[in-house]
Amino acid sequence: MIRIAAVGDVHVDQDVVGRFRPALEELPDCADVLLLAGDLTRHGTESEARCVAKEFGGLGVPVITVLGNHDHQCDQVPQVVKVLQEAGITVLEGDGTVLEIDGQRLGVAGVKGFGGGFAGRCASDFGEPEMKAFVRTTTDSADRLGAALRGLECDVLVALTHYAPVPDTLAGEPLEIYPFLGAYQLGQAIDSAPTALALHGHAHAGSERGTTPGGVRVRNVAHPVIKQAYSVFHLGNHSD
Repeated sequence: MIRIAAVGDVHVDQDVVGRFRPALEELPDCADVLLLAGDLTRHGTESEARCVAKEFGGLGVPVITVLGNHDHQCDQVPQVVKVLQEAGITVLEGDGTVLEIDGQRLGVAGVKGFGGGFAGRCASDFGEPEMKAFVRTTTDSADRLGAALRGLECDVLVALTHYAPVPDTLAGEPLEIYPFLGAYQLGQAIDSAPTALALHGHAHAGSERGTTPGGVRVRNVAHPVIKQAYSVFHLGNHSD
């Protein structure tokens, strides 16, 4: 059994440092790995990334993350990624990693993702260049996620995104903003591989549980949704 702890949308700045740490110190007793579903910072600055590194570095378990839209705000992504990596945090964007856990190989593929909406109510790659660029950003992101998932050689496969791959976990958010919270292409990418679990954040007023069209469990682990330092999921003989 592999135990996966996950949380997203922690929005760490100097005034947040120390808030999660007491619960995080207990991670090795209840989880084998921690996955962070983006929006680690408030505005995506290097100084905020150092706060994230202080809060989520050196936990005694591997930490894997994707970035979120907030982490892009100040156009300091290279600096943010460098700080996180120096703290031992693996940052994924269209790629994946495999961990050996208790004799099993856990594969995690991750991408930030983007918006666009869901079947029947989505943007299309048609018309103005601006609309085409918007949709192609989503499609390219989903394609990279799918390729990363299919390319991992592992026993248990997990998808990690910031944007939602299904509308189920957006329930509670205004319908008008669904296209800015996720995209169906991410769900298609997840279904293109034998994915066991998909984790995302971004939808602060959304719902926790959903399922892709192909039957993969999806969980919204945004901190405002789960209302705890992290949720733990068991993959193998047990389910969450």
